[in-house]
Amino acid sequence: MTTEESDLVLVKRVQRGDKSAFDLLVRKYQHKVVKLVLRYVRNPAEAEDIAQEAFIKAYRALPQFRGDSAFYTWMYRIAINTAKNSLASRDRSPIAYDLDLTDPEESHSVQSKLQDPDTPEGMALTEEIRGIVNSAIEGLPEELKTAIVLRELDGLSYEEIAAAMECPVGTVRSRIFRAREAIDKRLREVFEGGLGRTEEMV
Repeated sequence: MTTEESDLVLVKRVQRGDKSAFDLLVRKYQHKVVKLVLRYVRNPAEAEDIAQEAFIKAYRALPQFRGDSAFYTWMYRIAINTAKNSLASRDRSPIAYDLDLTDPEESHSVQSKLQDPDTPEGMALTEEIRGIVNSAIEGLPEELKTAIVLRELDGLSYEEIAAAMECPVGTVRSRIFRAREAIDKRLREVFEGGLGRTEEMV
């Protein structure tokens, strides 16, 4: 039985009034949902609260769940919306991205610029680049930002992101491409301007 199938079995049990089945779903996805929410808020305790609110909303909405998408993508969508609503109500912006700069697809133009990350200079440069990437993501439109975070940081497939964002797969691919282009463009601009005197170090 696949994950989707086992989740659907639990969902149907919840719909029949079995609250313990929902507890199983919460235990299964709580860590992933909290991790997702942490992409939007910095405070772990606040992320826990938002995740809890998202699960409550999911529980109340489960009678309408028909299994058109996987439970976890449906749950992710609720968590994303809950986090965004929480931020909007406090007039704050999503923060705290932590990209893996060793991923060649993530920052292919950066690899040739990085020194040994174990040296003080390399560590400083890596942190500087990380800050630039974070800043570039912050400057993206909301739909591009959400797509790139779900893809690169949470490892969702294009189909899962499409379900979570309620848009076609082609739109997801376009958004991720545009986000990567914007991030890479910003990195090239900074490197050409002499980030950390990089040209002297490579």
